[in-house]
Amino acid sequence: MSHLPILPILIPLLGGALSLFVEHRRIGTVVQRSVAWVFMLATLAASILLALRAHEGPVLVYLLGDWPARIGIALMVDRLSALMVLTTSLLAGACLLHACSGWDRRAPHFHALFQLQLMGLNGAFLTGDIFNLFVFFEVMLIASYGLLLSGGRGVRMSAGLHYVAFNVAASTLFLIALGMVYGVFGTLNMVEIATRVAGIPAGSLPLAKATIGLLLVVFCAKAALMPLYLWLPEAYTRAPAAVAALFVIMTKVGIYSVLRVGSLMLGEDAGPLAGYGWDWMLPAAVAGLALATLGVLAASRLRVLVAYVVLVSATTLFIAFGLRSAGTIAAGLYYLVHSTFVAAALFLIADLVRRGRGDAGDVLRAFPPAPGVRVVAGAMFLVGAVSVAGLPPLSGFIGKTMLLQAIPEADIRWAWPALLGSSMLVIVGLTRAGTRIFWKPVPVLPALPDGPRPVRGQLRLPETIATMVLLALGVAMSVAPGPVTAYTRAAAEQLLAPSTYIDQVRAAMPQGRRP
Repeated sequence: MSHLPILPILIPLLGGALSLFVEHRRIGTVVQRSVAWVFMLATLAASILLALRAHEGPVLVYLLGDWPARIGIALMVDRLSALMVLTTSLLAGACLLHACSGWDRRAPHFHALFQLQLMGLNGAFLTGDIFNLFVFFEVMLIASYGLLLSGGRGVRMSAGLHYVAFNVAASTLFLIALGMVYGVFGTLNMVEIATRVAGIPAGSLPLAKATIGLLLVVFCAKAALMPLYLWLPEAYTRAPAAVAALFVIMTKVGIYSVLRVGSLMLGEDAGPLAGYGWDWMLPAAVAGLALATLGVLAASRLRVLVAYVVLVSATTLFIAFGLRSAGTIAAGLYYLVHSTFVAAALFLIADLVRRGRGDAGDVLRAFPPAPGVRVVAGAMFLVGAVSVAGLPPLSGFIGKTMLLQAIPEADIRWAWPALLGSSMLVIVGLTRAGTRIFWKPVPVLPALPDGPRPVRGQLRLPETIATMVLLALGVAMSVAPGPVTAYTRAAAEQLLAPSTYIDQVRAAMPQGRRP
């Protein structure tokens, strides 16, 4: 149990390495999938145990190499990071099940890349060192490049290259920011930086603000905050369904990084840097929420609509976390988990629609899917749409109600219209999509120019189960919200007490020479 914090990183690393050894065609798909599932289930088990340990209260610190100085590389696990790792593992399990219906055979090195992306995601949530945050970002992104571009051609290749170019540019800025952080603070350990922020000399304050500002720009780019969102809709729309569903958690990595840096380095004890950056991130979030809502209304394809739903959820989270109160952060964390599962499920539903329509894909103005697909996918879409739009009685309603109740009185005049107005318009967009795809009268299928009618496929059991699992997780959060909300409240309170966090981490690290 003492090595528990490193297991969500180590297990998928070993799984990715072993997947490379068994991916030869002579070995067979069954062996490849068996290896992937063994490591996936082991990662999920470790994530559950980690969340249970973190909920007990104390911050877990795992020293990598056990360096004698406090600048040594360490993994740090609190309630927030454990929640993110558990959410990632649950999402990844459903995505892997969907991919095992057949898509994994069409993508070279799929299982190895999938495991490595899982490693990068978990590492980003667990690391306590900014440089290693960069390393895990790159592991995650490099794996995502392979997953997005594997087997791609035409429009998907173009969108994938745009995605790669944007993220390489953001990573370059991240690397520059790391050098500036070390030059200003003399360390890359987050806790050590937090102890030095308040005492920074007045002459170094402008450079410190530029450094933190550059970090926030990089994190906001990863989280697709306006105006750095242009890469997301096209990339998520063109990615294979299981990959797009897993990508939903990637925007949450940027949001998590902003929240972690904001709580440790820009909290009330940060002196002249207290609250730095939020004065421009909140207006950007409100503007991004409005733009993403218009994208939902204007979407002509179901997957485009879902991509903008991901942007709606990301900007909503920026508003919740930007208000920096225990209530809004707790509500935001609940909403984060809910929106991850439901948005991923909607991507999988869009793929069911595409298969059920054959050549017509997921265009809203087209004939309905095959009868079996229409009934099952339509019912699942109804559950997902009600949840993501924030209608009762599902988890979206609970999350948004918690958020609206927790908004400080001084911010109600702008936050309530923004959140309620976007919810109303998202309902309109989802209703329009559901009506056009599932609930309009079935016409007689027209003949194509060359003679035959469109070919319509049927449901595949693994894909259907994977989608139902994600929706069931959201429904479970509605049926029994108490444990989740209690956990998120405790996580928010722990996050807003950085001095306690810092003291626990410093007490667990070696007391050797100080830099």
